[in-house]
Parts: sequence; structure tokens; C-alpha cells
Amino acid sequence: MTTAALIVAAGRGTRAGGGTPKQWRPLKTRRVIDWTLEAFEKAGVDLTVLVLSPDDAAAWDEFSGHPSLILAEGGAERAASVLNGLKALETHGVEKVLIHDAARPCVSSDLIHSILNALDEVPAAAPALAVTDALWTGAENTVTGTQDRNGLYAAQTPQGFRFQNILAAHLSHPGGAVDDVEVARAAGLDVAIIPGEPDNIKITRPEDFTRAERILGADMDIRLGNGYDVHRFGPGDSVILCGVEVPHEKTLQGHSDADVGMHAVTDAIYGALARGDIGQHFPPSDPQWKGAASEIFLRHAANLAREMGFTLSNVDCTLVCEYPKVGPHAARMREVMAQILGIEADRVSIKATTSERLGFTGRGEGIAAIATAALVKA
Repeated sequence: MTTAALIVAAGRGTRAGGGTPKQWRPLKTRRVIDWTLEAFEKAGVDLTVLVLSPDDAAAWDEFSGHPSLILAEGGAERAASVLNGLKALETHGVEKVLIHDAARPCVSSDLIHSILNALDEVPAAAPALAVTDALWTGAENTVTGTQDRNGLYAAQTPQGFRFQNILAAHLSHPGGAVDDVEVARAAGLDVAIIPGEPDNIKITRPEDFTRAERILGADMDIRLGNGYDVHRFGPGDSVILCGVEVPHEKTLQGHSDADVGMHAVTDAIYGALARGDIGQHFPPSDPQWKGAASEIFLRHAANLAREMGFTLSNVDCTLVCEYPKVGPHAARMREVMAQILGIEADRVSIKATTSERLGFTGRGEGIAAIATAALVKA
């Protein structure tokens, strides 16, 4: 059985602001229309007809020849646009069609499938949310009365129909309908109500873009990386830990400044990016890194994450040692690390623990560090 989605994208969407029709405005990493088209592609709908305004020349150029899209020209009103889209599908053997507003980019595959499945039993089905808030009438910003909410629903799309039924309904309708359910009911079709989804919002006002971004954030790419490093003690009078010089009767030995904490965090970021470790980016065999400040390595890892489109959400570093005591210096360490990483100090955790005098750290032979970094690509 052939299914089709008819995406109405010919409107101007002036209430959403921005000077550009809302379906063409950016939403996170893509445009509104791209999210909407992808939703039906992921749901496995066989065909998609995209109804475009004749004024959107760039869109016609972009989508013409697209293997999975049929283009249709929008009309003077929504009903005319839908009818043009239905006519474009007439020769494709479509049995079920879902008519959807391009400005609803958060529609889920589950909702799409629920409507398609309902069409096995009924000629028309559409999603809606029962009204749960109190309803008022008003004039001049003053409440004038109340309205009974029993039996009231907030309509959503996609609205689903058996193809021949809705085509005939549109052909016989005089125009001016608020949606396709109104057209179907005027033709005598019963429309089943399918439970809608609160997240299936229609972008109408400027603030709706922010809400849609939060909803679509469920698709974000979240990466976690771990880092581990060890350095032994040698003669000296201080150690560098997480960018802070801490007085001690010994120092840490290494090719660079041996900042074990900063090294662990750096490797955690590289690990989250699947980009190796410090040794691959700054080989110890290269003399230019002899005695180098470890902030060079950490800053490189943080910049690489940004270049790859990730935001550093937070880092957590645990220093394992008997001495020196880390607590008195932890706040300063967080500030220094945050400045290098380019994030707030409350996203950097620096803490310490002992190994209960067990192992090389317990014997005071060196310091170990364990770190975790979280990266997010929206």
C-alpha cells in the first residue's frame, strides 16, 4: 500500500518574525523544513509532495530533481495548496496521504505510524490534544466570561486520509477551510481523533523556535571520554597540578611540565572525540615539547572539540596521591582549568583522594589522575 506525505510549505509565516518564511529559517543545525522532511523519511513514508510558493525560487531550484520529492505549486490559500499537492499525487497509486504543516518539525515517527495505522479502519484520522486549561472569553485585555472546555480539542497535523476520499472532498469544497479535517467533514467523512503529542508544536511566534530547539535537542550527539595519567616524583620543591604550582618537597618528572591532572583531562577530551591521545598530537620524541606547559595540550584539545562542532559540557578530574594536599588549592585549579577550556568554573570538578597507602601512590612514589569529559553537539 503506497503512503504519501503532503507537506504544505507555501505560506509566508509573518507572525514568526525574522523577515523570512518560517519554514526556511534555521532551527539548530538545519532549517525548519529539513527537520520536517526528515521526520517523514525516517517514518518510512513512500512518497513526499512538497508544496512551494511560486515566489520561493531558490527552493524550487534546490528541490527540483530530488529523487524522493514531488513538487507542487502553492495556491492563494492553504486549501488551494493542498489540492495542488493532491493532484500531483494522482498518478502515483497513493492509498493513504498525510497532510502536514511544514512548520511542525517535531512530529514523531510514532505519531505518523499511529495515523497511518488508523486509516486501515477509518477514512480519516487526525491528531489532537484535549483542552485541559480553563477557557476564557475576553475583550480589550479583560476577561468577559468563561467557555466550557468539555469536548474541545487542539488540532494538530499530520491529518491522514484515504487518498481518493480527500481528493474528492477538496475538489467539491468551495474553499476557505481552516484545515483538511474541515474539508473532509464537509464531504461527510467521519474523522477519528488520534491522541496528539505535546511536543508536536507548530512554530508560529518567535519564541516557538527556542521551544522547538529544546524538543529537537533529544537528538543531540553526546560524547564521554576518559583520561588517565601517572607521573613519578623526583627532586624538587613544588609540583604543577591542574595549572597551579603547589609547594611540595618533591616535583613530578616528565617530558613536559608533568601536570598529571591536566594531562588526564586532555586525554579525556581527545578520547571523547576519538582523536587519540596527547602523545599522538604532541610526540615526546619531538624536542620542542620538552618542558612545555601542559596548558598548550589542553587548549589544543578544547579547540579541536569546538572545531568539530562540540560544546564542552563539563570535566571531572580526580588526583590520586597521599601528598601534597589538594583541597586548599582546588578552587584555584578549577578557575585556571576553566579559563583554558573556555567554560564556567562550575563545570570543572577537581578533587583528590588517597589510595590508603597502597600501591605506588600510597608509597609516595608519584601521583595518578583520572578524568572524564562530556561533549555535546546539538
